[in-house]
Amino acid sequence: MFFELVELSNVFWPALSDSWFNVVWGLIFCIINFAMIITCFHFFGKIGMFTWIAIATIIANILVVKVVEYFTLYSTLGNVFYGSIFLSTDILTEHYGKKEAQRSIILGFAADLILIVAMQMGLYFRPFAGDAWATEVQGAMEILFGLTPRIVAGSLLAYLVSQFLDITIFSKIRQVTKTKHLWLRNNGATLLSQIFDTFIFVTVAFAGATGYSLTVLWGIFITTYILKAFVAFLDTPFIYLSKHVKHGVLVGEDENPYPTLWAKLRHKETK
Repeated sequence: MFFELVELSNVFWPALSDSWFNVVWGLIFCIINFAMIITCFHFFGKIGMFTWIAIATIIANILVVKVVEYFTLYSTLGNVFYGSIFLSTDILTEHYGKKEAQRSIILGFAADLILIVAMQMGLYFRPFAGDAWATEVQGAMEILFGLTPRIVAGSLLAYLVSQFLDITIFSKIRQVTKTKHLWLRNNGATLLSQIFDTFIFVTVAFAGATGYSLTVLWGIFITTYILKAFVAFLDTPFIYLSKHVKHGVLVGEDENPYPTLWAKLRHKETK
């Protein structure tokens, strides 16, 4: 079904400009990502959210090398996927509490470090010189996983600070509003923490580098933040949806109309 959708986009959307295509396809991309988060939450609950966050940090670091245009705004696809982590941690905070959400951030950070270490070591292996394909693959891997130290440092630091801040702000707003106004804590926490996320990354990664004047840095900051804010607003219906779906139905977290996976396995073991 997914590949059929891609083929249809190639048939019916060729007349669209790159910007319009990226806007439409970006909306579909975000909605599908958020829908997958809710699906993970429904079937696997807390475990599903932990897993999503670990996977999302890895995918975001791969997609970051692809830059796309939305009219006058430019962004990496990593920013779009990175935004899904905020929805996941908000769901964790809302349903399981602040501590569980914080643990998920540590897991995501560890997954990111594992990816960096594994891929950097893998790049140092020398490809088979007699195989042109092996040499081509090596070049592609260097493009995807060749890292600039300042960008890595900025990314990791921004991730930790912004995610922990998002969880803290979300929890505080939840206490003040007595669990009311879910939209306020979801958007308020994300929008505030994304300011710090964007500022830390842009400053650590690019400040002082050749060609990056204050005007350029400000432009990067504004563009990146606008796109992140748009993704944050877009995920609002999905956190409300998380309040109306059973969660963890395959791992025994919630009552559900069908037996859990583990219950089925235990039943088979007792036979």
